[in-house]
Amino acid sequence: MHRSRVILLVAALVTVGLLTGARDILRDALTDLRFAVLSRPATGSIAVVAMDARSIEAIGVWPWSRRLHAALIGRLEQFGATDIVFDIDFSSRSAPAEDAAFAAALRQAEGSVVLPTFKQPTASHGYQGPDRVTMPLRQFRDIAWPAVVTVPVEADGRVRRYLYQDHMDGLTVPTVGAYLGGPTAGRDDAFWIDFGIAATTVPVISYIDVLANAETAAAQLAGKKVIIGGTAIELGDRFTVPNGRVIPGVLLQAIAGESILQGRALTMSGPVVATLGLLGLAGLVSLLWGRVSAPVLGGVLIGLSLALEAGALLVQATWPIIVDTALVQIALAGLLAALVMLELDLRGLLGRIADLRFQKVTMSLGDGLICTDQAGVITLCNPSAATLFGCAPDDLVGQPFAAVCPERRTATAIEPFALGELSPEAVHRAAREPIELVGRRRDGETFPIEGVLSAWQGTDGWQFGLVLRDVSVQRREAERIRYLAEHDTLTGLVNRQVLHARLADATAAALTSGRQVALLIIDLDKFKQVNDTLGHRHGDALLCAVANRLASFVAAPDFVARVSGDEFAVVLIGDTVAARADALMERIASSFAATPLLVCEREMRINVSVGGACAPADAASPEELLANADLALYRAKTAGRGCSVRFEPSFRAEFDQRLELEQGLARALLHEEFELFYQPQIDLATGALAGAEALIRWWHPRRGLLTPGAFMPIANASWVSDAISLWVLRRACRQAAAWSDAGHPIRIGVNLSPSQLLFGDLAATVADILATTGLSPSRLELEVTEDILIADDEAAARTFGQIRQLGVQIAFDDFGTGYGSLSYLKKFAPDRLKIDKSFVHELTIGTDDAAIVRSTIGLGKQLGLSVIAEGIEHADTVGLLRSMGCDEGQGYLFGAPMRAATFEQTFFGAPRIDAGRGGRADAA
Repeated sequence: MHRSRVILLVAALVTVGLLTGARDILRDALTDLRFAVLSRPATGSIAVVAMDARSIEAIGVWPWSRRLHAALIGRLEQFGATDIVFDIDFSSRSAPAEDAAFAAALRQAEGSVVLPTFKQPTASHGYQGPDRVTMPLRQFRDIAWPAVVTVPVEADGRVRRYLYQDHMDGLTVPTVGAYLGGPTAGRDDAFWIDFGIAATTVPVISYIDVLANAETAAAQLAGKKVIIGGTAIELGDRFTVPNGRVIPGVLLQAIAGESILQGRALTMSGPVVATLGLLGLAGLVSLLWGRVSAPVLGGVLIGLSLALEAGALLVQATWPIIVDTALVQIALAGLLAALVMLELDLRGLLGRIADLRFQKVTMSLGDGLICTDQAGVITLCNPSAATLFGCAPDDLVGQPFAAVCPERRTATAIEPFALGELSPEAVHRAAREPIELVGRRRDGETFPIEGVLSAWQGTDGWQFGLVLRDVSVQRREAERIRYLAEHDTLTGLVNRQVLHARLADATAAALTSGRQVALLIIDLDKFKQVNDTLGHRHGDALLCAVANRLASFVAAPDFVARVSGDEFAVVLIGDTVAARADALMERIASSFAATPLLVCEREMRINVSVGGACAPADAASPEELLANADLALYRAKTAGRGCSVRFEPSFRAEFDQRLELEQGLARALLHEEFELFYQPQIDLATGALAGAEALIRWWHPRRGLLTPGAFMPIANASWVSDAISLWVLRRACRQAAAWSDAGHPIRIGVNLSPSQLLFGDLAATVADILATTGLSPSRLELEVTEDILIADDEAAARTFGQIRQLGVQIAFDDFGTGYGSLSYLKKFAPDRLKIDKSFVHELTIGTDDAAIVRSTIGLGKQLGLSVIAEGIEHADTVGLLRSMGCDEGQGYLFGAPMRAATFEQTFFGAPRIDAGRGGRADAA
């Protein structure tokens, strides 16, 4: 290393030491070390009266009575103490008698007592404010001397320096140490306390011993300056001093006084000495560097360092001067470091260490590592890389890298890969993100490798390094995750997400290229019954069989997808899609209807409904195509089982109209557009009024009065069904109760909707309405058809049992049309059968209708049920029904459905009977 570089290095170290505070730390450490070596005793002229643990135990808990301090002053005067200094706070008042006793003792001492004054820092809102001066009470300080007890603490928390005097409220006040040490000639600076003075040699007498007038205490205190303060740990007031010692504040004040008294108020040598030392060292190094060997020069430097400290120690022992050798020692350390670097060839050593570390890390890596030269020939291979390719490391070294990784896989293709042909840009790009290579094992098997490439400039040109990892398992797992994300796990068909994505692509292509796309939605009829009766194992097997059959109908690019539980989709793509779609829809429907499926080793026949739509003929977007295919499927399911329907524009118009009607129903409830009409039910034997059936009407704002057939099928399938049915039941009961209260107790019949049985608690609802309207349960008859019961006949039977317990009657409506089952007569035990009007309207003797009606009436009589015939329009029909034993009749012969007011005038011959809020709907 050149001499000028060494000098620059040393100068840099010295500068860093000054800027970072390292020089101060080293200076304090060296000074503390000298204190430990240069130990000296105290003069004994300053004694400490200690408020120690023994005194606290004898006198009691702090603070003590000031009468004790007054007595202490008397004792000290009696023992011949020359000066008395208190290191106790007297700034606050005590009991007046105690303060008076202490003031009297101060006067009797005639100015030989010193009381403490100190500064306390203040803070406000997080900001450091000016120091606050705390002085003794005026009644004390007027008859005693003040002295400062404040001790400055260094940044490292230790006390090293001490003031001669301080300024407080415009006054110059000496410190306690200066007072104890003697005259200081008004010095206004600080000195370094000589902590070589052993604290154990300062005379210390217990406070309680002085008060006890012990002879030992009197002998120790005679002719001495005395400082009184706390040494007990409980009182705090402790300071950390050099060499890690912690001493009481009163003892610190005594050592500061001893430093002045012994002429050991130390001063630190200035920058001139440090500068001269550095210049001398620079001259010596310039003289010797390169002329003597490094070991000799190192020995000279070490000897110089030891000699420098020995000289500083001698100076400090002889004179009160601390020689600051820190900067010179830093420079010497820098020179020694430079010699070590020069002698050991540090750069070469670091290079060898790095090589060894690289070799060790390389050989222990779990990933494969291969290094090559500029031509791509392998120069280094770790065991993991050799295992990766199925050979030994020595077999790979010297081989071209292309022999084990000949190709690179990109997003679109597999292409040849050669390290030596890579451009600097390609190398830089590959270093930032992994590349995928195709590896080749010794047996010829290929496998995917993920590699991270790096390059560096060596002595022989560019060198390459590749960290390699076999990602076969990750690739297989990624493919598996992708498959699970895109396919239905049960059938293996693509799922709804893939269907939507492919439909979007196909629809976009159809709009631009002229090709077409068709979407067929297939739904299994009564699939729930298979799950409920045979179990989910058969249900799953059936779905797989359906998926296999559908897949056999198409070939790529057409495909089949599973949309939901029992719903599938077929997508056709091509030029003649419309004709193919129509043919395939018919083929699918007929195939399932004609040919059974083999499910769990048994044949099972199931019908499917198919709805289809094409783009761009029927739709301009994938969403519209799906919606229109669903509409077609809905139309197919309503047409009957096993049907297929192709979308027509009218379906959308009908759907929109249906949606508008649903919204209108909600509005009708809110705006009271519903009204109940009542059709009379007549006792055929007497001709008297037996009851009435409540029938809803809608006063539509644009279409006028609508009968139930125009809106109730839609209402029963919509979300407003329950609210409308509840309104009908409540309004009918309210009207019947009003008629009964007016002296016209008749039975009121109300039709139930499917939603009332499927959702909520119908029995509780009926009981609540009967209670709020006051209608007798025997006056209410609920009419029900088979389509309501078949959804869950067990639950319906329980509900009707609860309703019958209330006293409410049950009637089977439309009996004989296929919606009434003989098994239901046994299970539900109704009170009344209503013969459908289709058998009654043209009833004559000798016809099939007459035979059916006669049989129904006979069945009802055998079961003890009342029978009522609907649709009576001719007087002859009344006589024929009466002869057959029919109990009651209903029809236009007796009266069409009419408003409540008309019903009252017709059958009660009275004015309108108020049943609440008019005839329109109140929101249920």
